[in-house]
Parts: sequence; structure tokens; C-alpha cells
Amino acid sequence: MAVNARPSPGKTLLDPSNHALIMIDHQPQMAFATKSIDAVLLRNNAGMVAAAAAGFGVPTILTTVAEKSFSGPIFDEVKQPFPGAEIIDRSTMNTWEDARVCDRVNEIGRQRLVLAGLWTSVCIVGPALSALDQGFEVHVIADACGDVSDEAHRCAMDRMVQAGARPMTALQYLLELQRDWARGETYALTTGIAVKHGGGYGLGLIYAKAMFDAHEG
Repeated sequence: MAVNARPSPGKTLLDPSNHALIMIDHQPQMAFATKSIDAVLLRNNAGMVAAAAAGFGVPTILTTVAEKSFSGPIFDEVKQPFPGAEIIDRSTMNTWEDARVCDRVNEIGRQRLVLAGLWTSVCIVGPALSALDQGFEVHVIADACGDVSDEAHRCAMDRMVQAGARPMTALQYLLELQRDWARGETYALTTGIAVKHGGGYGLGLIYAKAMFDAHEG
């Protein structure tokens, strides 16, 4: 059977209207023991994800675990893009077992979820496998997650992928939301986030603009 190429995006690609983001336990106490990713890079990547979601209007749930008694406040990089947003503080390690989180997911009403947080093997595996079991589609932003060892993070990612979750990176998330540089209304937003959080890519944007007045697209 012949197939024809069409200039349209694949159904599994993310866009601002087809998913919700859940950012889980990006907190100091959780980061202290994280060894699979440098803490500065982790904060940067989490900030990129949060800024992208806020800028593109993606419904986002922010949640912490034992904020006042143990884990400390959510990273500023995650909180600041969502001024005034409710932060759901839990006792459960598995976010999905907190009824307030599920109520918010149901209120948003999107079957595709994107997860990021600490630690990968506990606070991301739990909701990922639980959501998959209930028929949700799950994406995990691997470099906005972290764990107590490289092995713990890798095993957790493997376990989720084997169950059907789809891995991606923070920069991939940002650029997938933009996807076309001809979308002028979000061009400055996307490149601004990339300049601030995009590492070498962001430096390249700064250089090209300063030296040649160049731009993407």
C-alpha cells in the first residue's frame, strides 16, 4: 500500500494545546543527594521547562513533598514563571496517590502528560507508571530529572520506557513547542529562553545576533 508524505506534524509530537506538565519535587533536600546530574545543570533544565510551559500557556501542576518539615521550598527557577500558582505539598512519594493532584489532572482534562522531577526512581516512576496504567500517555523530561546515582536514574528511565513512557530533554521540549521559526508570535519567547537556559546553543544565538544580526529561520 502506497503512502504519501504530507507537511503535517506527527500525532505524538507535543504542542501547547495537547498536554499538561507536572513538575515534581524540585527541592533542595531532594537535590542534595542527586548524583546523576550536576545540580546547576538540573536547576537550569528545570527552569527551561518551566519557562517554556509558562510562556506557551501549557497547564502546569507544581508539587512538592514535605516542603516545610524536610525537603525545603521549590526551586525559584520553577516557581517564578508561575506567579501565584498553587503548589501542592504532599506526604505521598507517589504524586499520583494524592487526590488533589488527580483532581487537577481531571480538571485540566488532557490525556497526555509530561513529567519532570526528583528523584527519577521514586517520584517520577510512581506517577508515570500509575498514569500509564490508567490510560494516559506519558512523556518524561530525562534531564530535568535526577537520582541518587547514574544507575538509579538509568534503571528508572528504562523501567518507564519499557512500560510505554516517552523520554525527551528540556531543550527538546522547548523547541518542540515552537517547532516552526515562522511562528513570529513566540519567536522572541523561545530564543529568549534558549539564551538564558540553552547552554552552548544559547551562546550561539547570542554570538550570531551580536556579530551578524542573524536569527533562526
